[in-house]
Amino acid sequence: MDYRHIIDKYYPEDNALKQILLKHSRAVADKALHICETHPELALDRQFVEEAAMLHDIGIFRCDAPGIECHGSEPYICHGRIGAELLRSEGFPRHARVCERHTGAGLSVHDITTQHLPLPVQSFLPETLEEQLICYADKFFSKTRLDQEKTAEQAEKSLSKFGQEGVQRFRKWHQMFG
Repeated sequence: MDYRHIIDKYYPEDNALKQILLKHSRAVADKALHICETHPELALDRQFVEEAAMLHDIGIFRCDAPGIECHGSEPYICHGRIGAELLRSEGFPRHARVCERHTGAGLSVHDITTQHLPLPVQSFLPETLEEQLICYADKFFSKTRLDQEKTAEQAEKSLSKFGQEGVQRFRKWHQMFG
């Protein structure tokens, strides 16, 4: 799969949003690939990890987040589901699962119902090791501070705003991948 072709299809102009997407996604992919190299015992699919990490935020252009140059109409929390729909329509259901399961440390039915999130009431928790890895790596990079990698403590603090479930998942991943 040539992920560049898919990015160019949905981001045809070389603008600020595309640059934010590319820089953020490359940082996430590089961290995830480094973990693949340092943990060969996990037998992670390296090619898939790179492709899925580069595409995990493909749906942001349809969302309303002006601080990162997103001027769409959907709530930002929906970017993973939107990206999943795009990638399924392209014939990449495995990559789509990464999109819809990377938000926060994944979203449970409990998260969606108690926080009244505008998402289908279903589990969006990462299941495969590759899904978990990309979700984990993503927590170290924001789209507003592209040149900075968060510490594990800073990533946990960001997640803690949304409850302890995600923090616990992150800690488990940190033991496995960190």
